[in-house]
Amino acid sequence: MAGLRLGPLLRYVDGSSATVWVETSRPCAAEVRCADGTGGEARSFQIEGHHYALVPVTGLTPGTTRSYEVLLDGKRVWPLPDSPFPDSVIHTPSEGAPVRVAFGSCRWAAPPSGEKDPVGPDALDTLATRIAADPDGERPDVLLLLGDQVYADETSPATRRWLAARRDLNDPPGSEVADYEEYTHLYYESWLDPEVRWLLSTVPSCMIFDDHDVIDDWNTSAAWLRDMRETGWWQQRLMSGLMSYWVHQHLGNLSPDALAADPLYATVLGAPDGTDALRTFAAEADADAASVRWSYRRDFGRVRLLMVDSRAARVLDEQNRSMLHPGEELWLREQALDSRESYDHLLIGTSLPWLLPHLVHDAEAWNASLCRGDKGARWARFGEDLRRKADLEHWAAFPASFDALAALIAEAGSGPDAPATVLVLSGDVHHAYVAEAKWPSEASSGARSGTSSGTPDARVLQLTCSPVHNSIPLSIRLGFRFGWSAVARTLGRRFTRHGGCGRPAVSWRKTGGPWFGNQLMTLTLRGRSARLRLEQAQETRGAKPRLETVVESELVP
Repeated sequence: MAGLRLGPLLRYVDGSSATVWVETSRPCAAEVRCADGTGGEARSFQIEGHHYALVPVTGLTPGTTRSYEVLLDGKRVWPLPDSPFPDSVIHTPSEGAPVRVAFGSCRWAAPPSGEKDPVGPDALDTLATRIAADPDGERPDVLLLLGDQVYADETSPATRRWLAARRDLNDPPGSEVADYEEYTHLYYESWLDPEVRWLLSTVPSCMIFDDHDVIDDWNTSAAWLRDMRETGWWQQRLMSGLMSYWVHQHLGNLSPDALAADPLYATVLGAPDGTDALRTFAAEADADAASVRWSYRRDFGRVRLLMVDSRAARVLDEQNRSMLHPGEELWLREQALDSRESYDHLLIGTSLPWLLPHLVHDAEAWNASLCRGDKGARWARFGEDLRRKADLEHWAAFPASFDALAALIAEAGSGPDAPATVLVLSGDVHHAYVAEAKWPSEASSGARSGTSSGTPDARVLQLTCSPVHNSIPLSIRLGFRFGWSAVARTLGRRFTRHGGCGRPAVSWRKTGGPWFGNQLMTLTLRGRSARLRLEQAQETRGAKPRLETVVESELVP
């Protein structure tokens, strides 16, 4: 008899359909049955001896909420017996309703119940607690997880014990994960957390990877990649990382129509065992980044989300470095400019911040110049070593890509069809802040012709929020506070002068933060208005940890 191993995860939701992801103990028929009689069914598929199903739920009505249960071969397996949580629900948005988008990144799995948490309460656990206490109250319409959903290279003590029981940790890659089976253990550890399991069953989620989903500094440079490929364990690690990401995260990002048109998904569903097909796909993705697209678009009423792969889509050749390969750049441009009149807010989700503290930005641009060889071979070797040690790999480390994104944002946010906001949502840097972008008038007057007719340009902001649940070393607190200072800005200019770096195409200033803690940001988008709230998970005496508001502000009235 089939059992439920992991899930359910409520993933895609629109006005009339949804998808629900599960892992099961054996091949079976998975069914989602809603209280109003709607539902859907799907056969499981097999990868590396594990069984999964992504169940499409159709026939839903916009603006309604219905509880659901999961059945495997006709037996109910969700809700769990004696569950302390309310029923999981599917809420379909109604036309014109406000859209609430909660987002963050970087989550270590919470320790087992009863163990002291060394990094404080988990923001997702506390969000689940709040929603469970008031099921009819405010909740996000979608949860954006912007990278590092699992840590393949920083495993917990419990996972290290589990790894040691199956192989010798003295052999590479040591206490890091090595294969698909070990990746599945990371997802069990992270997503079987009772609060998070229930939260992901009742709040739709969109996900994208960052480096720790595979390994720290993944694709930071061509030299880094050559070094990794010379090891005896990297290829299996990467294949397993991409395969497990496709199964656990990527599939749920796609709409039912996109799934129906996906040839790999059709092959995996139609095969007794889809492992070989998925492994071939992962190998092709590694060999040619342009052969696969991990980025995707979601429209939530009049809010458009473009979730951008800023890891696997890179061009690493030092003379042609780019955050996105040409095909990905074209896709992003087409999606941003397509039917601009149909959206009021453009959200660009990228795990790595576009706008950083000025010192960090200038240091990364300077380092890119050194690594390119502009100051000679000796400086290039120094630059590569510094790049890896200091994680100098954000958009600023790809200057042409930084400027190209600035130009696209300026174009998308200008003219009579301009949205009210263009908001870049990011994580990675283990703190939160808000930065506002401005374009020099002489550089933007042509693109901003809409201002002369009275149509306002979009307000452009970088919104960065991390971690959800992770450590925040003192070096990060001190470094990023200093990085925004006037002294740091002066120091940064010295770096750029030494590297012969040009000025970026856009200027920016910090308008909020930095804030440090386990935290989530929530956008409330209503018509052309936008409101932002930052909340942090806090311990409370004699009660469960809870989310407390740190700041709340109107972005656009």
